Amino acid sequence: MNSLDLDRATERFAEAPDLTVGVEEEFSILHPQTLELMPRFEQLRAAAESDRLLHEYLTGELISSEIEIISGVGEDLHDALDRQREHRRRLFVLAEAQGVALGATGTHPWADYREQPIIDTEHYRRVEEGLKYVAWRNNTFSLHVHLGVRDIDRAVRACDRLRGVLPLLLAISANSPYLDGLDTGLHSARTQSFTKSFPRCGVPDAFGGWKAYREYIEFLKKTGSIVEFTQVWWSVRPHFSFGTVEVRICDAQASAHESDALAALMVACIAQAVRDVDERVPFADPAPRMIEENMWRAIRFGLDGRLIDLEHGEEYPARDAIERLGAWTAPIRAELGIDLAFGERNGAQRQRRMIESGATREEVFAASVAETRQTYSEEVAV
Repeated sequence: MNSLDLDRATERFAEAPDLTVGVEEEFSILHPQTLELMPRFEQLRAAAESDRLLHEYLTGELISSEIEIISGVGEDLHDALDRQREHRRRLFVLAEAQGVALGATGTHPWADYREQPIIDTEHYRRVEEGLKYVAWRNNTFSLHVHLGVRDIDRAVRACDRLRGVLPLLLAISANSPYLDGLDTGLHSARTQSFTKSFPRCGVPDAFGGWKAYREYIEFLKKTGSIVEFTQVWWSVRPHFSFGTVEVRICDAQASAHESDALAALMVACIAQAVRDVDERVPFADPAPRMIEENMWRAIRFGLDGRLIDLEHGEEYPARDAIERLGAWTAPIRAELGIDLAFGERNGAQRQRRMIESGATREEVFAASVAETRQTYSEEVAV
């Protein structure tokens, strides 16, 4: 259901089981030697028809040089990651057999967006027609997580509570310093290119509940602004088809371990937000202008910078975001058996250290692609 049937959306959430998990990872499709983007999605999709499991969980994302692998519905985080590891392994085997490599950074360092064809589906034809340059420009790759939430009003209220968390997750996930052949000086050029460009994107308003959110969607529908709910690209949103809260702020991760750790943290954050809604934990929605200060800091400096404690108006090292989110989510993580295990440096930091040591962009990207191949392709479900 990708429609604007809001009564059906309400019903879907009423039927949704709490705490199911879905993981979605986007990869760039690359020439194995030059690491240029290659428009081979349709070829990979056709080749996957011989693997019934993989074919079911493989999908396209805007450009033909991009491929997405999804876990499907996991009973919990551990089940979803087990599924995703098996799907990843099969995808990398398929890619190698078809003579392509796969990358997992938020942007391709030097690709020319003008040369990337849009995949031929009704949805993406609509996106291209509606957005033109904004759609063409969006050659980006990310990691999304869904958590099942029963009752759409709870879901919207949980989204409200996650607004201030989004910049912290972005800083932790930053993995795209390059764009258009340039070292942008940013840690997440993907966010600047996509989130700051698409309409109805980035940090949403605080809606306070389903009534106000429904009125917003009805306004967009009535004014001809959207024809399907997925044209609302907020970085956290209730997903009408799945009955989930979806977090969409993070860059794709260079290593499988990082992707798993980040997915675990996102699941914990959503689940804790829902628990806080249920327990009526006091909460004051930060003003959008305040959250945007942290968004910019996350885009520009990632974990090398400083974020702002919005409640106290004080700075703190961005690296502490992991500890802060870990402390907030400790109660729900204990219940769900979720541990947090992040490395010393994230993807953008590792790339920046190579840049500072004199490595070329080609060398930096090649190191990331090698890490992706090694860590994603050698996994097996446990």
